[in-house]
Amino acid sequence: MAAKERVGLVVSDKMDKTVVVAIENRSPHPKYGKIVVRTKRYKAHDEENKCKEGDRVRIIETRPLSRTKRWMVAEIVSSSSK
Repeated sequence: MAAKERVGLVVSDKMDKTVVVAIENRSPHPKYGKIVVRTKRYKAHDEENKCKEGDRVRIIETRPLSRTKRWMVAEIVSSSSK
């Protein structure tokens, strides 16, 4: 089975070798049809501490790396201009 991939925005890079990535899911409400935005936050492993807050990154699913870390940064899609 292929590993899951997500693209999201880095919202925190304060931890060592870990970033928090927010993934937006836009889906219509089942009854009313309005587009509802739901955000889920994933902790992802960043070995070289390259990711900065505001970067758009691609993360892939991996084995459990800690109690809450199950994802790893595959690549930085676009860098923030800070």
